[in-house]
Amino acid sequence: MNVIVLKICFMVFWVATGIIRYPHGQRQKKNQIRTDNKDALEKTLLAGATIGIAILPLLYVFTPIFSFADYQLPLWINVLGLALAPLTLWLFWRSHKDLGLNWSASLEVREEHSLVTNGVYKSIRHPMYTAIWLWGLLQACLLPNYIGGFSTLIFFGILYFLRVGKEEKMMQQTFGEEYRQYMKQTGRIFPHFWLKQQNV
Repeated sequence: MNVIVLKICFMVFWVATGIIRYPHGQRQKKNQIRTDNKDALEKTLLAGATIGIAILPLLYVFTPIFSFADYQLPLWINVLGLALAPLTLWLFWRSHKDLGLNWSASLEVREEHSLVTNGVYKSIRHPMYTAIWLWGLLQACLLPNYIGGFSTLIFFGILYFLRVGKEEKMMQQTFGEEYRQYMKQTGRIFPHFWLKQQNV
């Protein structure tokens, strides 16, 4: 598939995710922070995720700076990336919608924070992370460049593996036995019926 077309498709997806997130980011400002666990590592991980999800792919799309890392992708991989877009956008939107004012981009507990176990959270504890993993796969399928294509998988992957355990510890401290029971009933990023191990 033509690289220009692939870049346009990616940018349509990228803008759509921004449109989904923007109103939730504005609304969550109304719910003040009760507990802030954003240490130096967390700030570094967030900066890295921003580099991987925004800066590097946009540099690839709009400049020739990473052209030395270009390669060819077969058409079926491009089609797979396009096919992932509706599911990824829906899950990204639904995760924000179900969380409501509880959503935060960082390790924070908000005032009147409630444990959300309905909607997509009924089966998956971290569906927004699932959506971002899918985002990374989509990006790799649409951007035929080793830097621009894989940046989300790499930088978000680092954030995920260093953060998710701390996030679940924070939730256990906040909600106690209720969250521990919730962990037994759900998978981290896939429903139980997909994987045998509950904490995957």
